[in-house]
Amino acid sequence: MAEVEVVEALLFGDHEAKIAAAEAVIHLTNKQRHKLADNGAIPPIVSMLHAPPDFKSLESAIFALMSLAYGSERNKIRIAKSGAISLLLNLVKSQIHPLIDHVIAALLILSSCSANKSLMAASGAIRVLNESLLENNTTQAKLDIVVTLHNLSTCHQLIPTIVSSSTVSSLIQLINESEKSSKLVEKSMGLLDHIVSSSEIGLKESAIGIRALVEAVEDGSKTCKEYAVGILLLICESSRERYRGMILREGAIPGLLQLSIDGTHRAKRSAKSLLRLLRDCKKVCRSEMSKNVVLEEVMGEIDRGGTEVGTVEKMIARLNSI
Repeated sequence: MAEVEVVEALLFGDHEAKIAAAEAVIHLTNKQRHKLADNGAIPPIVSMLHAPPDFKSLESAIFALMSLAYGSERNKIRIAKSGAISLLLNLVKSQIHPLIDHVIAALLILSSCSANKSLMAASGAIRVLNESLLENNTTQAKLDIVVTLHNLSTCHQLIPTIVSSSTVSSLIQLINESEKSSKLVEKSMGLLDHIVSSSEIGLKESAIGIRALVEAVEDGSKTCKEYAVGILLLICESSRERYRGMILREGAIPGLLQLSIDGTHRAKRSAKSLLRLLRDCKKVCRSEMSKNVVLEEVMGEIDRGGTEVGTVEKMIARLNSI
């Protein structure tokens, strides 16, 4: 189907003709898609999202919009201005599971455009996506939601809205329930790191996740560990006396010591800084005192730059045996 025929079918065709035209968009070249958009194809495709629940119509419209948006900032803006965001969010709320992954993927593509971020927030996207994050969606859908929220968080003015929408507690719950080495936890930790670095309220709320953060330091991917230890450091720096004991009680020291050896450059630096903050704990039991003695020894090694793997790992073993 030629571009002119596609546009005519979208504008003037019957229900079946519109579906066929929307499906044809997927198979056109990028150049042809640009011509379609220039000739007014986007509004009639968006209008197909208005239709009564019709799986075929919705599916063909969503795929057509994703095809038009992919690689074109201008088309992403056109799609958003045509009212697609609110309609896609309504589909997310309706939880049409055969389509939900594609709807969220479409929102992800639109969120990558800077010009769309404020409009998406104004349409209630942050609240809807945050609520959907803990629904019974696929891992891919949850991953796309996290990335979409991360895209929106890069607009600094939206951070307060993201925090007030309980995003921090949702992320902590998601991290707590998921495999710490998974891509989903890595991306969730990256978003949490960005939020707490930009919001004092978000930082305070993240303290409910100390246990999950310590577990991520131990079992996460390298990038995940970097985010987790950075967040723990910020939490401890915000109120050392309040949070130091909580972090110690979760058994953070062995993981931090290991990270000071084999973490990324940022993770090593954060782990060493956090270990220094965790020293000199007052009012501790005998076993904790023994652990502090070993911690003092290993911190001495770190301060002297002597963080050889064998030396520190022996001390970690001693800590674990106390």
